[in-house]
Amino acid sequence: MAAELVHIPATVIVTVGVSATLAAKTATTSIPIVFNVASDPVQLGLVASLNRPEGNLTGYNAFASELGAKGLALLHELVPSAATFGFLTNPNDPISELTTRDVLATASVMGLKVQIFKAATDREIDAAFANLIQTQTGALLVGNSFLFNTRMEQIVAFAARHAIPTMYAYREFAVAGGLISYGPSLTEEYRQLGIYTGRILKGEKPADLPVQQATKIELVINLKTAKALGLTIPDKLLALTDVALE
Repeated sequence: MAAELVHIPATVIVTVGVSATLAAKTATTSIPIVFNVASDPVQLGLVASLNRPEGNLTGYNAFASELGAKGLALLHELVPSAATFGFLTNPNDPISELTTRDVLATASVMGLKVQIFKAATDREIDAAFANLIQTQTGALLVGNSFLFNTRMEQIVAFAARHAIPTMYAYREFAVAGGLISYGPSLTEEYRQLGIYTGRILKGEKPADLPVQQATKIELVINLKTAKALGLTIPDKLLALTDVALE
């Protein structure tokens, strides 16, 4: 698909996720690329530095993949009685292994048992939830993946149907009925992509546009969903909450 865009040729290529960005970077060194990734773009080899991207790429770092360990800790505070926590991750995502390692390391320090559920397709998401129910997993952490973001309603509905307390990576999941989220806003990410794309279309160069980074990480709790699950939000957690949805 990246090769097709280069062949057209596109004036600007906008990419979402590490896989798409790496594909576009491989396909062209001249067409401007505006990316949205959830991990350090310098570490990923996308840009030389955040302030001076240099080549033909710039974009937005959401940090979401780096927040999984904190998400697990917050979920444990909300559901301290859970014997086993599940972690849903997309193995096809280049940053899945790193995020999984962080989550497992945090679980080890906290003395928590975590079971990894891998899903890269709709069918595998269904199978992961079936396995989660079968193993009587007490709570679920959904990893950052653009696959999961595009299946938001499906995943939130599964969690509600089976009464599984679930932590998500973006606030939009909590707004859609999910229990709790810790991370940035998808809406803000795409707004920033649009702004940079517009500036490039007006003549600016990617090398002159510093990589933007998420500056607002929010803890969002859906109180209606918590009530439906029979959960009482601890005062300590409520004090940390940025947004409590009624």
